[in-house]
Amino acid sequence: MEEEIRWVKTHCARMDHGGCGLLVGVKDNKIIQIKGDPEGYLNRGYTCYKGRVSADRLAHPNRLRYPLKRAGERGEGKWQRISWDEALDETAANLLKIKEKYGARAVGFGVGMPKGLEHFVMIRLANIFGSPNVVASQDVCHAPREVTGLHTCGFYPVADLHNPTSLILSWASNNLSTNEEGQIAGLTLGQIKKGTRLIVVDPRRTELAERADLWLQLKPGTAPALALGFLHVIIEEELYDKDFVENYTYGFEDLARHIKQYSPEAVSEVTWIPPELIREAARMYAAAKPAALQWGNAIEHDVNVFDAARSLVCLMAITGNLEVPGGNINAHDPKIMGLGEFVRADLIPDKRKQMLGAYHSTIPRLMTVPPAYFRQAVLEGNPYPVRGYYGMCTNPLVAWADSQVTYEAFSSLDFVAVAEIFMTPTAAMADIVFPVAHQYEMNDIGHYGIGHGMILARPRIVDPPEECWPDIKIMNELGKRVSPAELWHDDFEEFLEDVVRPAGLTYREFVARGYLKGPDRFRLYEEKGFRTPTGKVELKLSTAEKFKLKPLPEFISLPQEPDSEFPLILISAKSRYYLLSSYRWVDKLRRKRPQPTVEIHPETAKACGISDGDQVVIATRYGEIVQTAKVTDIVHPDVISASLGWWFPEGNEKEQFEWRKSNFNMLTSVGKLGREFGTPNLKNIPCRIRKL
Repeated sequence: MEEEIRWVKTHCARMDHGGCGLLVGVKDNKIIQIKGDPEGYLNRGYTCYKGRVSADRLAHPNRLRYPLKRAGERGEGKWQRISWDEALDETAANLLKIKEKYGARAVGFGVGMPKGLEHFVMIRLANIFGSPNVVASQDVCHAPREVTGLHTCGFYPVADLHNPTSLILSWASNNLSTNEEGQIAGLTLGQIKKGTRLIVVDPRRTELAERADLWLQLKPGTAPALALGFLHVIIEEELYDKDFVENYTYGFEDLARHIKQYSPEAVSEVTWIPPELIREAARMYAAAKPAALQWGNAIEHDVNVFDAARSLVCLMAITGNLEVPGGNINAHDPKIMGLGEFVRADLIPDKRKQMLGAYHSTIPRLMTVPPAYFRQAVLEGNPYPVRGYYGMCTNPLVAWADSQVTYEAFSSLDFVAVAEIFMTPTAAMADIVFPVAHQYEMNDIGHYGIGHGMILARPRIVDPPEECWPDIKIMNELGKRVSPAELWHDDFEEFLEDVVRPAGLTYREFVARGYLKGPDRFRLYEEKGFRTPTGKVELKLSTAEKFKLKPLPEFISLPQEPDSEFPLILISAKSRYYLLSSYRWVDKLRRKRPQPTVEIHPETAKACGISDGDQVVIATRYGEIVQTAKVTDIVHPDVISASLGWWFPEGNEKEQFEWRKSNFNMLTSVGKLGREFGTPNLKNIPCRIRKL
C-alpha cells in the first residue's frame, strides 16, 4: 500500500533568522510539500517563498556527499575522495601542529550568523582547544545593536510585535522581504491591520515604505544625524517621558545640551529630509504609547554604527518605550542551559584579553573577532601569527568586506578546513572539505543564544545522504581528536539534551511542545533598576573614559567623505530569495532572481546612457564589478543599490566560481574601521557607474 503523506512540525532555518513554524509533508523519505503552520508562534501560518521551497537545498545533484582532500594547488579545483576518519585525523593533525608551533590562538574558528546550535558548539570547540579567536560576521550583524544595548540599558532591546503597539518605527528594516531574529513579516502586517501606525526610515522605497504613514528617505550614512534630530525635537519640545527620565536615566541633562546642535534644520542639510518631516515623525513616535522601534541590520553597515545604535537606544528610553508591552523589551530566556556553561567559557578565562579584537580595543562584550583583524593577523602576524582556519556556515570569500584581502589571507594560511553542503568559493580554497547534513536532515534547536527569549524545535524530518554529517557531529568528533575526549559527548545529540534539561524536558518532549519561551517581565527596572554601572539607562555612558568610548552619541561626518570622481552613493539590499551568498544553486530561487541587479534611478540611468537590462560596471576606489541595471525610482537619483553575495555555481571551479565578477565586496575596503566593533563600510560608499 502506498505510503501516506506524513506531516511534521518544525521551524524554518538557514534561510534567515526568521524561524517561521512549518508543516512539512514527507513521503518515502522525501519532502514533497512545505507550508506555514497556522499555530506557529512567530508566524501564525505565514511563510515566504524561499521557506516553501527550502527542501530543494537537499537534492541538488552537485551537493557535497563525501569528504574531500585537496589534490592540486589551493583553489585549483582538484580533489580526492577520502574517508571521514582520514578527513578528521588530517584536520586534527594540522590544527595540533599549528598549536604546537604558534600556540592555540593561531587557529581561527569561523562561523557566519548563528543558524542553530552548531554556532555555539563551534565556540565550545575553540574554547576547549584554547583559541580565543572565533571569527564571525558579528561586527556587521546583530552584535553592534546587542552590545550597544548592553552598555546603554543592560539588555538588547527587542521590538515587541506580539503585544499591541500604537506605532512601529521601522529603521533600516524591511521584514516584508527578509525576516530577522524572530521579527516576522506576519507580525508586522498583523499590527498594521489592527490600526498600528507605521514610520519607515530607509533610503529605498521598500514594500514596507509603501504601507507607511510616513516614509523618511534619508541620505545613506546619516542615520546617527537623523536619530539625533529626533532626540532634539522630543527633548526641546518636552515630549519625553518625564517620570522615566527623572527616575531611570543617567546623563539626561548632558544629552539635552548635546543635542541642541542637531536641530531639524541642521539635520535636514545632512540627511536630505525636510525639517517639517523630521518634526512630524519625532512627534508621532513620542506621542505613541507604546511604540516599537524595529531596527534592522543595515544600521550596522558603516563605521558610525556605535553612534547610530546609541542614539536609537536613547530614543527608546526617553520616550518610555523600554520594557513595556508593545515597546522594546528585555526578552528573558526560558529555563535552559546558559551560554557560558554550554561553550565551556570557564576553560579560557583570559579570552577577552587574548582575542585579536582586544589588541585593537574593541568594545567589551564583543566576543567574536572582526574579520578585518583576523586577516591582518594572517597577512602581517599582527598582533600575533594566525596560521589555521576551520569554518562552517560561512562563505568569507564573498561575505567579508574587501574580498581581495580575504583571498590573499586564505591563500597564505597553512591549513584550511571547511564544512559545507555545496562547493562555494571559500570551500574551493580549503585543504579539507566536510559534507554536511542540512536542515530537515538533523535534530537542532533554533534561536538559542540570540537574545529573543525563545528557542525553537527543529527535529529531523528525513535522513541525510549516507556520508553527510551535522556540523555538531563533525565538531564533536574533531573535538575528541584535538582535546580531552571527556569534554565531548559519546553521542553528539546529547548537546540538544543539555540545552533543554534545565526545563525538565528531554529533546523529544521539547519537540512535542514546539518551542520554549521565557517569561514576560515588563518594567522590571521598577524593582531592580537596569543592569548598568549606574543602575539606570545610561544616556551618557559612565564607563566612557574607562573603555575609551564616546560618552554621548554624535554625528561628525559621513562614513566616507564625498569624492568628485565617484559622485554617487553605493548601498545594497538583501534579496528575499537568498541568504546573503547562499543558494544561488537552488533552481527555483535562481529563476526568481537569475542575475545580480543594481537599482538606478531613471534620471541617473538617462544621464549615463543606461537602459533597463544593460550590463553596467560599478566602480569605487577599491574595485569594479559588473551587474545588470534595474531602472527604478525606488532609489534617490544620487544613490544606487547593488546586489549582495553573488558568485556563480555554474562557473569555473578553478576560478572559484567567478567570485570576483559581481561580488559586492570587491567594492568595499577594510582600510577604515569603526573602533568599537571593527566595522568596515559595507554601505554608503562613493561610487560611479557606466554601461559595459
